[in-house]
Amino acid sequence: MDSVLLHGEAEGYIQSLEKMALRDIGSTKWFRQHEYIEKLNMQAILNASANQEEFIKDLFVSLGKIPTLVHAMILTEVWKHKVFPIICKLQDFNPKSTFLLYMVIHHEATIINLLETIMYHKESSEAAGDSVLDLVDYCHRKLTLLAGRSVSGEIPTEDRVTHTQLLSVLSRMLCTHNMPCVLVQLVENCPWNKALEKYTEGQWRTVLPEDQLKLSKHDGQVWMALLNLLLKPDCQRKYDFNNFNKTQLLKLRGFLTDIVIDQLPNLLDLRHFLSQLAITDPAAPKKDLILEQVPEIWNNIVTENSSKWKAIAKYQVTHVFNPSESELREQASRLAQTYNLDVMENLIPDKPKCGACGRVGAKRCSRCQGEWYCNRECQVKHWPKHKPACKLMAEAI
Repeated sequence: MDSVLLHGEAEGYIQSLEKMALRDIGSTKWFRQHEYIEKLNMQAILNASANQEEFIKDLFVSLGKIPTLVHAMILTEVWKHKVFPIICKLQDFNPKSTFLLYMVIHHEATIINLLETIMYHKESSEAAGDSVLDLVDYCHRKLTLLAGRSVSGEIPTEDRVTHTQLLSVLSRMLCTHNMPCVLVQLVENCPWNKALEKYTEGQWRTVLPEDQLKLSKHDGQVWMALLNLLLKPDCQRKYDFNNFNKTQLLKLRGFLTDIVIDQLPNLLDLRHFLSQLAITDPAAPKKDLILEQVPEIWNNIVTENSSKWKAIAKYQVTHVFNPSESELREQASRLAQTYNLDVMENLIPDKPKCGACGRVGAKRCSRCQGEWYCNRECQVKHWPKHKPACKLMAEAI
């Protein structure tokens, strides 16, 4: 299997990662760091999928750079909420290409993907330190946004430290954010499912009749999260099963059908738990006195820039998001080198799908080599939508 980075290269990239200011988003320095994170993400996925030594994870832990990743992710989130809307409303903003804006928005997804891979291991959670609380808050913001859209139709000493951190995280998830009830909303409304389509592998795909009742990866992730939050003894001791929470959780019984449990047998334990919950009233959680840690990254970024949103937007419109033709070509060329097509094919778990209809792709676009189609008719039909991206990728190659 091809590699993206050698161990020494990856160590250098991770060591160079630094926390940036909101104003620096989209700059040359920021773009270089984005390239590093993209390559690190691809190598981490390659190692994990091939059951190889996960040296990317080990390096992030040993070099203490996981908090830097979390900061970069939340920085991009703040930019999207506070600066990007202002940029879109500026009358003098008329860029030749929105490519750079797209890369900034895509940056957040890249970091999420990398964190998902490396945070699978316990040592990564410990190495994240206090930033794990910011990560919990980030996940809560995204889940509530997703649930809201679906409803509206829009789419030793070390041991002591670790235990204290765990208490803070559990308290944040169960008491502050009431994550179980948020997840119930997602089970009820499933924003990744439509009548005849499911959102998989980054796009909406038509579901064949025989696959209508098959759980998607998103369904499975929500159910496994509920299983862990409701059945772990530490969680049960801390969660308040009051009348409201109990009513919400019991809604899950209607979704735990035999077909679902056949696909995720562990959910049988959850069904038994809910059956018992329906006929009992669990004792209220004991109110322990603990010094709860508070997430700081979001608040620090917002406080530091609270009076500068418009100034940052104007600066970035003038100096960042309006590159010359030559600068744009140079950046596209650098990204083309980052996204090695032969390596990226190894990152795709399934056979490539047709960009138009979602069936198995047999032929690739001869111009950009990035999109697949099952036949000529689908390629012609999809061309108006694919043309802008195809042109940019072809010029970079």
